[in-house]
Amino acid sequence: MERTVLEEKSIAIKKVNARKERHFSIPFEKIKSMAWTLVRSVLIIGLSFVILYPIILKVSIAFKHKSDLYDPNVMYIPRHFTLENFKYVMESMNYFKVVWNSFLLSGSTMLLTTISCALVGYGFARFKFRGNNILFALVILTILVPPQTIMVPTYLQYRNFDVFGIIGLFNGGEGIKLLGTFWPFIISSATAMGLKAGLFIFIFRQFFKGVPREIEEAALVDGAGVFKIFFRIMLPNAIPAIITVMLFSFVWQWNDTYFTTMFLESASVISSQVQIAGATIASKLTAASGSGQIDPFYLSMLVNTSVLLAITPLIVLYMFVQRHFVESVERTGIVG
Repeated sequence: MERTVLEEKSIAIKKVNARKERHFSIPFEKIKSMAWTLVRSVLIIGLSFVILYPIILKVSIAFKHKSDLYDPNVMYIPRHFTLENFKYVMESMNYFKVVWNSFLLSGSTMLLTTISCALVGYGFARFKFRGNNILFALVILTILVPPQTIMVPTYLQYRNFDVFGIIGLFNGGEGIKLLGTFWPFIISSATAMGLKAGLFIFIFRQFFKGVPREIEEAALVDGAGVFKIFFRIMLPNAIPAIITVMLFSFVWQWNDTYFTTMFLESASVISSQVQIAGATIASKLTAASGSGQIDPFYLSMLVNTSVLLAITPLIVLYMFVQRHFVESVERTGIVG
């Protein structure tokens, strides 16, 4: 009987201790969870601010009135909101025409690059032939080698464009000058040698290697050929890789100034691209001032406005496709 009472007391003490431990452990877990949430939120907000700060600063400057430049009390929020900066810069840049020309060039190179790089990537992923690894190593080499190292041969290639001397036979032994036109962009994109094409081929190759071969074998049994398998089966399954390549290709071509200034010799043609027009806006505004001099602080404000206008289409594009873009990058396995 005494042992039973002792056992009951021991059980009661254990229950009390368990309640105390549970009572103290619950607040500790809550505090730990709240602390981790706070740290994570601070890190995310801090990183987001660092990334978005240049854009926020440009937006703040673009909406300022000229008088706010000399007001020491004005930092980020303008005292006098105005749209005069946008109006003046858009007129100087001929903004809508320039954006349309840039959209046509970037859109056409995007489509051609996606199609050609998908074909090349599929070939590297599925067809084995002698020298396959060597050719793919050369493709990777195009990612590592800066384009400035091949600037001269690239320029001469389109300065006197010829294909195995065939064009020269019908043109008095000379090639065709393609500089000053959009043909260099079209030819390089259609032949998978455009801007960042090596990276796009690598993306498609890695994606197609991950597609089960049984799908192609089933299509071959049903009588489908290589091109039918590629266009009817492989491409519909490669939507994530296609979205990734299309967005990268469009954005990089939109922001490109190196190949644009090299291929488009004429100043009028070069200035028809939005990035070049934004980069040369300072000289245009200085020349348009009449005296050849302009307030440097005001000029800086207008240049910031032109940069904001140049990246606005990309921001709008990202707002519509960011969900698909994130999913496609995740599924294609791009890291770093």
